Amino acid sequence: MIITGKNSVLEAFQSGKTIEKLFVKKQGNMPAEQQALISQAKERGVRIEFMEKQAFEKLVQTNRSTSIAAQVTDFAYAELEDCFRLAQSRGEALLLVLVDGVQDPHNLGSILRVAECAGAHGVIIPKHRNVTVNETVIRVSAGAAEHMLVVKVNNINQTIEQLKQKNVWVYALDMDGTSIYKQNLTDATALVVGGEGSGVSTLVRKNVDAIVSFPLKGKVNSLNASVATGVALYEVVRQRG
Repeated sequence: MIITGKNSVLEAFQSGKTIEKLFVKKQGNMPAEQQALISQAKERGVRIEFMEKQAFEKLVQTNRSTSIAAQVTDFAYAELEDCFRLAQSRGEALLLVLVDGVQDPHNLGSILRVAECAGAHGVIIPKHRNVTVNETVIRVSAGAAEHMLVVKVNNINQTIEQLKQKNVWVYALDMDGTSIYKQNLTDATALVVGGEGSGVSTLVRKNVDAIVSFPLKGKVNSLNASVATGVALYEVVRQRG
């Protein structure tokens, strides 16, 4: 769906909708409001396309005078409590994946897929500095996005505190941690996976219960975010039998 005009686009950002792409008509002097929207899009990892006047007007197909539009993907996000209710209904210890700064939609799609296959009860993503559930994520997830509860939160660290207060053990997947194979993952567990290159943020590392890692035998010193998530989730599956 294409929405047009700075007010509509701003409302979409503020409401937390998934913005797939921002379209900007090329012009001489760009208004401050439009520059602010472009900056916000960059911060959230939204793709931006600057278009010539004729191509832009063909895209938006409106008589209104506007120079900015956005492609919005409709996706129904869940609430954190929905994940707890799902675990309870299954009679299982809670298992969550928290995504901290993943920008590549292919990675997020793969994370949703492996989380669904491993029986996780939800995937949590932040509103800012993280890709949201867009068309690419849905396609790469191979249908998992339709079955996995995805929760979008304002602040990952606040969510970690909420989980710890509910007796959920929170582990960050990162280098220089304790071997994941030495952790007891049979109780309520949340696994935090970091973004491409940057890994888990410093504040998240401080807030989690422990840092866990995998033995790496090769010459490459890290795993892809979705691969690391899969390895960790299936260690949980193994321990829980």
